[in-house]
Amino acid sequence: MLDLGLLIVRLVVGLTFAAHGAQKLFGWFGGYGPKGTGGWMDSIGLKPGVAMAVIAGLIEFVGGLCFAAGLITPVAGVLLALVMIVATAKVHISKGFWNTNGGYEFTLVLIAVTVGIALTGAGGWSLDSALGIM
Repeated sequence: MLDLGLLIVRLVVGLTFAAHGAQKLFGWFGGYGPKGTGGWMDSIGLKPGVAMAVIAGLIEFVGGLCFAAGLITPVAGVLLALVMIVATAKVHISKGFWNTNGGYEFTLVLIAVTVGIALTGAGGWSLDSALGIM
């Protein structure tokens, strides 16, 4: 049952990250693409904004897919956590804890999940396990 639990967590969190990355990279799912997201990133001091949007988008998209599949899970987990740490510091921390006020509640949960899975491993139902690489 542990492997099934880890798979469920990896799929939900990883695919959520991948969707957010697709918003930044491709403008999918109501996103603004690199230019729109980049303009916003410039406005909060993450410069150059378009480059930062592409970097964050790539980490979220590729990292999210890897996390979901359980491929290089510790690396993907740490990179995803780092993106959330930056998001927390630059956007959410000043708004308090609760997500309803734009706070860091949700980013904190994502950090905990990605770091937790990075430390424990992806489980038996993962590409890491199947390939014997982690």
